[in-house]
Amino acid sequence: MNMQLLNLIQTAALATSLVCGACPALAEDYPAKPVRLITSDVGGAGDFVSRNLAPGLATALGQQIVIENRPAYAAELVARAAPDGYTLLLYGPTVWITPLVRKSGWEPLKDFAPIGLTVRAPNLLVVTPTLPIKSVKDLVSLARARPGELNFASSETGSSTHLAAELFKYMAGVNIVRINYKGPAMAITDIITGRVQLMFLVASSVKPHIQSGKLRVLATTTEKPTSLFPGVPTVAEFVPGYESAAQFGFFAPAQTPVAIVNRLSQETVRFLNLPEIRERYFNLGMEVVTNSPLQFGVMLKNETDKWTKVIKAAGIREE
Repeated sequence: MNMQLLNLIQTAALATSLVCGACPALAEDYPAKPVRLITSDVGGAGDFVSRNLAPGLATALGQQIVIENRPAYAAELVARAAPDGYTLLLYGPTVWITPLVRKSGWEPLKDFAPIGLTVRAPNLLVVTPTLPIKSVKDLVSLARARPGELNFASSETGSSTHLAAELFKYMAGVNIVRINYKGPAMAITDIITGRVQLMFLVASSVKPHIQSGKLRVLATTTEKPTSLFPGVPTVAEFVPGYESAAQFGFFAPAQTPVAIVNRLSQETVRFLNLPEIRERYFNLGMEVVTNSPLQFGVMLKNETDKWTKVIKAAGIREE
């Protein structure tokens, strides 16, 4: 770990703990009322993660966890909330990617106190069966031989599926044209019929089509082979260093007392690592990947640096 970065995060944590003299008493009494947990729209992956975490966290804290489903710009609501631990955020990479893509009302490294990572949902690289390739190596060779002729489907600009493809283009040095869709359903249909050649997608949305042979899976976007997808190679085997996944982080407003952040972190880690909870997420193509507030802070900085380069190279900044 970069020592300068580590020292910076530790200094920030110390400053947070000194913000208010009443913090120790506040932390001892926390929580004295229900806690709001802001997450993604109903039915989204963040909503699923939150609704599975909330009961365990409520039991540990002795207070109700009230889930509020809101669009991604709700991150600003949490960033501006009182730093008392009663308004929290559980969201995917939109929180740290959106400010890189378009103007937003929050800065992820300044406006939040990181509590920890919760789960990760790797993407799968799938192609239409009519494409005469069997591996990522074949895809890279074909794309280099036919620059600008292949295309990939993606949904919202800055989404994990969109950026997984942009990272692939950037690291593999290929020119594949983006076809934008409002949602994954029509994109999947067009890949099946061959109108679009490839897409990076979460496993749950394409598993039935892979099993039926309507789509061909080439690789997973995890750095190393994962038990989530036995026998499926990684993109990194052919494009060294490649890794991309939808990661879901837990946040409090900046300057939330360290004692409160640490308690939320400890209870979250304890609950998510129960065998039955890990299995529940696993069955839906998600891996429990908990870490500490300090580790999560370092990860956020590294993710921001990584995606800043990709977004700049792809020219996808929206004003």
